[in-house]
Amino acid sequence: MSLPLIETFSTTSAYLPLVARIADVRPLTQLEKLFTIELPGDLSLKHAPGQFVELSVFGVGEAPFSISSSPSRSNGTFELCVRQAGQVTDALHALGPGDAVGVRGPFGRGFPVRRFRGKDLLFLPGGLGLAPLRSLINQVLDERSNYGRVIILYGARHPSELLFQDELTLWSAREDVEVQVTVDRSDGNWQGHVGVITTLIPEVQLYAPNTVAFTVGPPVMYRFVLVELLGKGIREGNIWLSLERRMKCGIGKCGHCQINHLYTCLDGPCFPYAQIKRLEEAL
Repeated sequence: MSLPLIETFSTTSAYLPLVARIADVRPLTQLEKLFTIELPGDLSLKHAPGQFVELSVFGVGEAPFSISSSPSRSNGTFELCVRQAGQVTDALHALGPGDAVGVRGPFGRGFPVRRFRGKDLLFLPGGLGLAPLRSLINQVLDERSNYGRVIILYGARHPSELLFQDELTLWSAREDVEVQVTVDRSDGNWQGHVGVITTLIPEVQLYAPNTVAFTVGPPVMYRFVLVELLGKGIREGNIWLSLERRMKCGIGKCGHCQINHLYTCLDGPCFPYAQIKRLEEAL
């Protein structure tokens, strides 16, 4: 298979990482940190919500990460929410502002934002799934007049694992955004809803013909969320998922992300449910 035509910020090669620097690191939970990456010169990532980059820790390795920041807030930097979960992420978590990293991308098909204008938008992130959906949510909020209702239903396993808690508070305070947060199990201080994310869906009143839903989270979550959304009458083509956990090289060469005839890193990672519902390995 020949190398596909991939538009990146780099003018050299999709294979070669560009040397960038960490501008800021902010702890979010015990396992997740938010990294602000600064590109050299006047370069901009020019990504779409839902796309990803390949990030290199020199001398250790490379891994794909969904972009967590919105294109509407890009100023030569972008953000990655990274969970400490392996060799590359361990090494990345040990770095700080000023350290060099390698960047390839952006890669993949993101969410076609303009297609959703005039629609009611329902976001259903689970756990770390808020990281890629945060990019789309903030893009929508920065263009708020272009959309109908904005509903965010977020679920995590435990209050200590909730991401972007400051932004959840800001979103909740807005009169033009509806936010509900739930946790699978509570602690002594949690005053909110307890239960898996699907327990929030039945209580939300929707106009299904005009609603587009987006869900990103652990694969086991998708089957249950899909049942609820389809039961609400939302069309299969208006339910979007991300299969970003399958990716490896980012450019369709290693085959790690192949699902039948699709390459997640090229044809996705963002898919409408209608496109993948018959692919046994997809969900």
